[in-house]
Amino acid sequence: MHKVELSYLLTPQRGKSALIRNPLMDLLHAVREQGSISKASKALDLSYRHVWGALKDWEQTLGRELIVWDKGQRARLTEFGEKLLWAERQAQARLAPQIEALTSDIERAFSTAFDDEAHVLTLYASHDAALSALREQAGARGLHLDIRFMGSVDAIAALNAGRCMMAGFHTLEQPGSQSLTARSYRNLLKPGLHKLIGFAHRTQGLIVARNNPLRITGIADLARPDLRYMNRAEGTGTRVLLDELLARAGVASSAIQGYQSQEPSHTAVAQAVASDAADAGLGIEAAAHEKGLGFVPLAQERYHLVCLKSELSTPQVQALLKELQSRDWQATLEQLPGYSGKLAQSGKVLSLRATLPWWTYRKEKSAKA
Repeated sequence: MHKVELSYLLTPQRGKSALIRNPLMDLLHAVREQGSISKASKALDLSYRHVWGALKDWEQTLGRELIVWDKGQRARLTEFGEKLLWAERQAQARLAPQIEALTSDIERAFSTAFDDEAHVLTLYASHDAALSALREQAGARGLHLDIRFMGSVDAIAALNAGRCMMAGFHTLEQPGSQSLTARSYRNLLKPGLHKLIGFAHRTQGLIVARNNPLRITGIADLARPDLRYMNRAEGTGTRVLLDELLARAGVASSAIQGYQSQEPSHTAVAQAVASDAADAGLGIEAAAHEKGLGFVPLAQERYHLVCLKSELSTPQVQALLKELQSRDWQATLEQLPGYSGKLAQSGKVLSLRATLPWWTYRKEKSAKA
């Protein structure tokens, strides 16, 4: 059975017909109405050679003859050609309302591209509930966030490779200069090249079953033989945070049942716990709250946005800063479980060296010496 592919055109104004046009059906209809290839060509404002060649190509593609080519006789469609036109009429009549609705939807989507007051910002970021809320809130005001969720390390690497305009990542509130966090991000972020923007302040902890029946109290409990853990992928900010907390607590990753297991997001980790596929997983409180699960707070984090310094003055980034600084956004953050609007510094351009004090040039010089 042959398959159908749909396409569309961008034009200054829509034609009178709401049908999805197909060049083969236009050719067949013209031949049937005009009775010859030459007259059909004129009616379609195409060359004879083009129409003849196109019909032959379609016959080869479909494996059926379309036109009866009796010399000296009026050109007519084969039974297969007539059935094709009949089938198209049936489909068009049946789908006309849906086609009209689909066309309107596509036009509304593309209207953003022609609206000088609207902006689109491509953002690769670590998974975060506040970012999802921001996308919905900002979209209603003409700022459309094209977000792709991925690990923090991959997001910043994508920014540096020019695949996005902004990246989102998160760190402990006071990451040490020799911490795993510093080692993960130091080579990706450079003062003078990047600009750091405050976004959110949130709590990360262990997502556990409702009412915490296993009485999990901290990171050391992950080494218990009766406890199944659900991890995040390597390169995600939450995986970096876990390894940081394990190192501080002196817990070996090899002692954790399920350390090698992986889920792509906080929501997926929460679902794993909710479905009893795991007993605990590191994640944000909002994900636990959404699934009606328990939560054991472990660490305070800052979620950062970062862009290249050269992009800071662009309309897209300026529109984002304005949205983040709005009272509405502060109120939205306060309503999210585990987030603080007062501590977020949303929309503030921060000093990279002061916020992430990892660039100790004196030590680097002495090390080289």
